[in-house]
Amino acid sequence: MEQREIPRLGRAVSCVGFGAWQLGGDWGDVGEREGIEAVEAALESGVTFIDTADAYGDGRSERLIGRVLAQLPGERPFVATKMGRRVPQEHAEYTPARFREWNDRSRENLGVERLDLVQLHCPPTAVIEDDALFAELDAFVEEGRVGAYGVSVETCDQALAAIARPRVATVQIILNAFRLKPVERVLPAAREAGVGIIGRVPLASGLLSGRYTSETTFGSDDHRSFNRHGESFDVGETFSGVEFETGLEAVRRLAPLVPEGVTMAQWALRWVLDQPGLSVVIPGARNAEQARANAAAASLPPLSADDRSAVEVVYDELIRPAVHARW
Repeated sequence: MEQREIPRLGRAVSCVGFGAWQLGGDWGDVGEREGIEAVEAALESGVTFIDTADAYGDGRSERLIGRVLAQLPGERPFVATKMGRRVPQEHAEYTPARFREWNDRSRENLGVERLDLVQLHCPPTAVIEDDALFAELDAFVEEGRVGAYGVSVETCDQALAAIARPRVATVQIILNAFRLKPVERVLPAAREAGVGIIGRVPLASGLLSGRYTSETTFGSDDHRSFNRHGESFDVGETFSGVEFETGLEAVRRLAPLVPEGVTMAQWALRWVLDQPGLSVVIPGARNAEQARANAAAASLPPLSADDRSAVEVVYDELIRPAVHARW
């Protein structure tokens, strides 16, 4: 699989990674064995980058990944985790002492002495602007607690603020065919600064898989049921903030562009991979089959100019009015 260099990390990672939110919860029930097999299948398919968080299942996702890491005979993958979503989302809740508690807990969950990458997990803007908190992250690097640090963000303005910090190695942001705004300024700024871009929610919570219809329902423990209007966290994390029926119509217009032998999910992942400045995309997978299919998107040829233009037309006509100004 193609490896992409992240200058501020000083290393390359696979262009398709593995997003491990679903191993913790909020996506319906994913059993331990099924989740571990999905991670193993991704690694066998050439994935070298895993993204998790301490908030996913209150550590369950980290612990399952730790079990996989402990059994690997050779070089282990690069594992990024996140911290900061287990407290109320207020600036005052983010303190150096808590940073250390969170760091200790993630290292224990993953079974490692040093975290490869820790990301602030979509914190309030005031946290991104707090020099003292980033000084603490610098201390983590110097002490060997982490190899590097980054920021996961909701908005493009937050991303640009994080990129401006000289030791931020990566920025994680929603990027898909329904969320084009980061392409305008965030990705170019990251390329210029040598900051890696981790593209999350690449399939718009499954809308861009092409498998859903107006009759599709989701379990009560699935964020696609309980967070459709932002009841539990930022609504942009669910279907990229796109109203469900609008997303279905956008998919209907894009589906004819998908070539024979390619799934719509793979086509949508290829769109993300084609964006200049994108380092790694992190689709989730509930099982080994999905993990292998996601990884296979890396071997597809780049989309044509006509396909890219079609995405922009659909976005401008259906999606832009609702989401572009918000995030």
